[in-house]
Amino acid sequence: MLPDPRQADALLAILDTGSFEQAAALLHITASAVSQRIGALEAAQGAPLVIRSRPCRATLAGQRLAQYLRRSKLLEQEFLAESQPDEARPLTVPLAVNHDTLANWLLPELAPFLRDEHLLLDIALDDQDHTYTLLERGLALAAVSAEPQPMRGCVVAPLGVMRYHLLASPAFARRWFPDGLARGPARQAPMLVFDRKDQLQAHFMQREFGVAPGSYPCHYIPSSPAFVQAIELGLGYGMVPEQQVGDRLDKDLVRDMAPGRHSDVALYWHSWRIQSPKLERLSAAVLAAGRRILRPPAATP
Repeated sequence: MLPDPRQADALLAILDTGSFEQAAALLHITASAVSQRIGALEAAQGAPLVIRSRPCRATLAGQRLAQYLRRSKLLEQEFLAESQPDEARPLTVPLAVNHDTLANWLLPELAPFLRDEHLLLDIALDDQDHTYTLLERGLALAAVSAEPQPMRGCVVAPLGVMRYHLLASPAFARRWFPDGLARGPARQAPMLVFDRKDQLQAHFMQREFGVAPGSYPCHYIPSSPAFVQAIELGLGYGMVPEQQVGDRLDKDLVRDMAPGRHSDVALYWHSWRIQSPKLERLSAAVLAAGRRILRPPAATP
């Protein structure tokens, strides 16, 4: 049985906001009304749909239903927009994107397409190793992810590779590594890490210098612009995508602490196999942008 539209809106509002109270505010009804709608929807579906935690999360059945609802809602909105163009409102597409993609290339590349297509983005941010989960939970219709395997019902296409370099300010390099990067001082020098999901620095230091994760002090700076600013201020050293390096090396604002050594992160575009026409065009635009900006994917052996 297809869900009642008001019950469907209540489910999506809870998953988007994380609580019954905030969902009620979004829908301009009471929290009790939201609870009644979810109760009725769960009874009709014959399964619990929402884990009533802080924040609220979808059960597996709720995830599957949310995936369906977001796709059908976009198709409905797109049909209405084409059949009643004078009254059409912009379509909103929920995407899951990693921080460095958003900070460095996605918006400038997509801006003309979004304006021409009259599309609004609802972006959920997470680490590239975790954006896939947002798609899986029904919180997004497409995602940029480091996961190469598609979810059931989805397709995946390579976007390209983001290359990261280990950078520090000249003053930081002189203070902590006067003789170059080495294991001993690396255990004492502050490392910059984006957040506690970010394993990029840890993997690089373990692979290249045998420095174990957790054996050095860390700053956690969960903002791409502030991350680079912290490096320039000499607070620590960390991995920066080459798109963000720009002319900082030429101007001697930063130093490459491991010349010739880097970390490559392959990114993939995940989307549903059956999409609305606008989402198909959005997918094509994102793939074209990634292939213009990023390094080509590594050849398959």
